[in-house]
Amino acid sequence: MSKEMLEAFRILEEEKHINKEDIIDAVTESLKSAYKRRYGQSESCVIEFNEKTGDFQVYTVREVVDEVFDSRLEISLKDALAISSAYELGDKIRFEESVAEFGRVAAQSAKQTIMEKMRKQMREVTFNEYKEHEGEIMTGTVERFDQRFIYVNLGSLEAQLSHQDQIPGETFKSHDRIEVYVYKVENNPRGVNVFVSRSHPEFIKRIMEQEIPEVFDGTVEIMSVSREAGDRTKVAVRSHNPNVDAIGTIVGRGGSNIKKVISKFHPTRFDAKTGIEVPVEENIDVIQWVEDPAEFIYNAIAPAEVDMVLFDEENSKRATVVVPDSKLSLAIGRRGQNVRLAAHLTGYRIDIKSASEYEEIGAQQALVSENEEVVSVEEPLTEAELLEEQDVDVTSLEEASNDEE
Repeated sequence: MSKEMLEAFRILEEEKHINKEDIIDAVTESLKSAYKRRYGQSESCVIEFNEKTGDFQVYTVREVVDEVFDSRLEISLKDALAISSAYELGDKIRFEESVAEFGRVAAQSAKQTIMEKMRKQMREVTFNEYKEHEGEIMTGTVERFDQRFIYVNLGSLEAQLSHQDQIPGETFKSHDRIEVYVYKVENNPRGVNVFVSRSHPEFIKRIMEQEIPEVFDGTVEIMSVSREAGDRTKVAVRSHNPNVDAIGTIVGRGGSNIKKVISKFHPTRFDAKTGIEVPVEENIDVIQWVEDPAEFIYNAIAPAEVDMVLFDEENSKRATVVVPDSKLSLAIGRRGQNVRLAAHLTGYRIDIKSASEYEEIGAQQALVSENEEVVSVEEPLTEAELLEEQDVDVTSLEEASNDEE
């Protein structure tokens, strides 16, 4: 049995990545539990593991006393001297127990304790393994589907790809190999949950790190990404080398780098004319990041032209962008997409105004200011004039005052 035990420990340690010390602790705990179930207490129980033989020894420790009150905890001096003449009062004597005597029910309890320990340890190992990949891209295999998730096999578990984390128009079949972005790993009593995405803005960033050497080595840095997956993405970049053009590097010669990134996604749309699904390319706008927030917002609104950027005095993260009348629809974008992406990219709440609308608002504000100035220069009314406006008889008030004097 000892050889089988040592071999089991080796397999668990090598294949399941469970430390031998943790297994020994689990077995020790289960044996103590079995001992207590049989004898009603475990205070006198000592369990040792022999590293050489692979055996567990269970001992009952009894103290040498004059009068015995509990035979599981104590032994009389007379009985102790019968074992060895060297024993004295207060000495502790070990008596080996037979593990087999704990019975079948106790053994089952021990097995359950060991299995629970193993499951907990395996959950911890799995959690740590995937926690290291949080914020990274992993490749997996589509296993199955339900109403909430696509389940992607990443090796030792199935990750969950929800509807909102999928790219609209993308479809997969069982056994398809796909790349996913790991954005959250949770450890709970029911197991380890790994949540993955293909629509996450950081997915674009990680793919660019894979495909573009200058991004991987840090020469060109991706500062922020704003994305509406399957349709359009804005990426703000800057170069740490004055001889390297950030935008040109990301786009690549003839758009080669951007094409590599776009090729990772496979959205489709239904063509009513042909009656078939046709592929759709996600548009990626590459924008120059600058420290000046006004200039950064100016760049983010591209391809629309911008006349000026004004910041709200009461809210530092709110800005008004004034554009030529002819560029208003382009600045806002289809269903507000361009300004929405620009706001997410810059971190500012952006209000778009046409030049004529801005001039009209300015004229109204100027008129209000003029009216306020007119009111402020009027001469204040005298006390008599105030009383007269209120139909008070001034003469009566003067006579009443003289009478009092």
